[in-house]
Amino acid sequence: MKDLRTSALTLAAAAVGGAVGYFVFMWLASMGFYGLVVPGGLLGLAAGIFKNRSIAVAIVCGVAALILGLFAEWMFEPFVANDSFGYLVTHFYDLRPVTLLMIAAGAVIGFWVPFRRSMEKPAG
Repeated sequence: MKDLRTSALTLAAAAVGGAVGYFVFMWLASMGFYGLVVPGGLLGLAAGIFKNRSIAVAIVCGVAALILGLFAEWMFEPFVANDSFGYLVTHFYDLRPVTLLMIAAGAVIGFWVPFRRSMEKPAG
């Protein structure tokens, strides 16, 4: 029961961190900075607040960070040919290399921080 509660708290923190990261990214973009790693990175950092023992939660956070990075890019700069999110997802390989690297870095942070916390030995 405690593990389920911790997993739920971890996912809730990840959702809050992802939302904050999205708004920070949009704010940075409005100032002329391109910080696409921020949404996924803050999602992972917020998820790392709780010591979760489930690797599945880390995987969910990584996938959520990847989707959030794609969503943030879509909201910031959709394709001209078709501005739908589905088109961006199916044509992600047409994005600039720096964009792909930042989305991937956010997804790695989104996975790695909760995963690292799951590998820590329990106290006591």
